[in-house]
Amino acid sequence: MNSIYTSKYFVASQCDSSRKFYIDFGHKTVKFSFCQLLAFRHKLRSVNIDRHLNGENVHGLEVFSLCNREHLFVFNTLEILDLQDLINGTFAMMELNSVLA
Repeated sequence: MNSIYTSKYFVASQCDSSRKFYIDFGHKTVKFSFCQLLAFRHKLRSVNIDRHLNGENVHGLEVFSLCNREHLFVFNTLEILDLQDLINGTFAMMELNSVLA
């Protein structure tokens, strides 16, 4: 398995033989197909960070159901920002690798 991108809290990897992506959330590693990774990116982009920062989201938490409800996560504001960095970096590295290949 090859590490694609590492953020402060999370690590994204890809297995060349199975063509699957893995995100290590620290306590759990989740396997994603490319379509599931795209759906996860869409969910992250739909989070309104302004609501977290201006106090509208009082608890500062977001609940995510991943991979057809196989996994349920609760992330705080810092983790959401870090996940957005991870996913943006992961897709940037995949695009860079596809150009170089």
